[in-house]
Amino acid sequence: MTKILVVDDEFLVAEMIACLLEDEGYEVAQASHGRQALAMIQEERPALVITDFMMPLMTGLELARALKATSGYRDLPIILMSGAQGAIARDHHDLFAAVFDKPFRNGHLLEQVRKLIDVVQ
Repeated sequence: MTKILVVDDEFLVAEMIACLLEDEGYEVAQASHGRQALAMIQEERPALVITDFMMPLMTGLELARALKATSGYRDLPIILMSGAQGAIARDHHDLFAAVFDKPFRNGHLLEQVRKLIDVVQ
């Protein structure tokens, strides 16, 4: 089963995305901030990371920079979700495979997930 890591400090948002992905047959792990996500990725690499921008301890931008600076994770696709910082993320197109502004349509997210997973596999 394809594993996706969802990183968001808002539990309900993370849980909604996890349920959406699980209904599509993906295995989902959740982290509440970037530092926790880094530790989880080092234990078991997911096929895809979906992260929020604003989080405590380590933002989604900092997480993406840390992953892209590590040779084993440079090709790991990252989708960023943001309530207000989407423009900042779009300025870093080298870090993110896609950027979604909250609120977003579930179908659009799933379509992008499928595209990225197909490339990885």
